[in-house]
Amino acid sequence: MKKYFFIHLAIALLPLYSLAQTEATLDPEVGGRLSFELDKKIVKGLHISLGEELRFDNNFTAFNRFHTTLNLSYKVNDYFRIGTGYSLINPFDSDSSRFKGSRHRFFLDLIGSVRFGDWRLSVKERVQLTHRAGSFNPFQNTTNLVELKSRLTVKYKGFRKVEPYAYFEIRNTFNAPVVSAFYDSDLGAYFTAAGNSKGEAGWFLSGYDGSYVNRLRGSVGIDWNINKRNTLTFYFMGDYYRDKTIDANAKGTKLKSFAFEKGFMGWLGADYSYSF
Repeated sequence: MKKYFFIHLAIALLPLYSLAQTEATLDPEVGGRLSFELDKKIVKGLHISLGEELRFDNNFTAFNRFHTTLNLSYKVNDYFRIGTGYSLINPFDSDSSRFKGSRHRFFLDLIGSVRFGDWRLSVKERVQLTHRAGSFNPFQNTTNLVELKSRLTVKYKGFRKVEPYAYFEIRNTFNAPVVSAFYDSDLGAYFTAAGNSKGEAGWFLSGYDGSYVNRLRGSVGIDWNINKRNTLTFYFMGDYYRDKTIDANAKGTKLKSFAFEKGFMGWLGADYSYSF
């Protein structure tokens, strides 16, 4: 099993290194996340929740976005839980001081967990589809982005009210843009076999069927169970990202830039949850 896991991971990571000459490393940043959630028990094992999350980036100097999430989950037994939900994502453009480019996210969760004494180990698999609304350049972004998030969490439940935890997460993108172009460093331009003039790349986008790992995340935190209904969570999350970025004209005939933007983002977060 371990051998096949590393083989699959190597295959997923391979596209990240196909155009090493176009990598761009961004400066590390720290941001904040604040959220609250209302969780309602419908019947035994079945819960519905509504949550709101605010994000701040650029070393806490800029408002980034807010997420509104409606989630339905069902505990099948002590070892397995399933869930599904919807998130409305509203990014904020600090340059124009307005919200734009809303996204609609639909997801399905499969969660397995086991307990060893005071320790609980869980694995969460989330398949999500993010639909990009509004006007945008289809040669720079896909309309529907499909991703898989795999998270391994360990939590200690031996204390009375405080439960420390840690997790590691990998996120895979399954329909990333595939660019058929090469970069001429002497001319400072991209070309394809169809390109015949400086800076013209012809039909450079061959599809949206590329896959790669675009997030590696790790987090440590604590759940503070104030009482049966109220819970506070404090955490730090490290987020290493590597995203494909494309700058092209609206006709898809000129590729201006194509790069893997990589960097590290640290997040300080606080969550409040009320259950009833």
